[in-house]
Amino acid sequence: MICRDEISLVCDFAEVYHVFDYRSLSAQMAATLFVGLRPDSRCKMLLSGDKVTLDTLLAAMIYDKLAWLQWAKTKDGARGVNIPETVVSKLLGDSESKTRGFTSIEEFEKARQELIGGET
Repeated sequence: MICRDEISLVCDFAEVYHVFDYRSLSAQMAATLFVGLRPDSRCKMLLSGDKVTLDTLLAAMIYDKLAWLQWAKTKDGARGVNIPETVVSKLLGDSESKTRGFTSIEEFEKARQELIGGET
């Protein structure tokens, strides 16, 4: 962790353990303290590749579902247009949704044929 992001390690140790000089610790003690960090600490999130905490992600998912339910009751929802953009996609950095909706069977079949190469 020292090689990847020493500043995060210093910040986590200072915040959690009030250790401002991790170099004064033995390697075994520093490793023990590192293992004891919470999953939402800077170091653990960096190593796991998480962009946001689980609590934040769950709250965003709840918000997105409520926004979708509200949208579904509108005229746009009945027509399947102007689907609200999700907070989760913004948090995770997804540029565009991979979900598509279709208004008819023919529209679905046309898109399906484009995807599979026209043979079936």
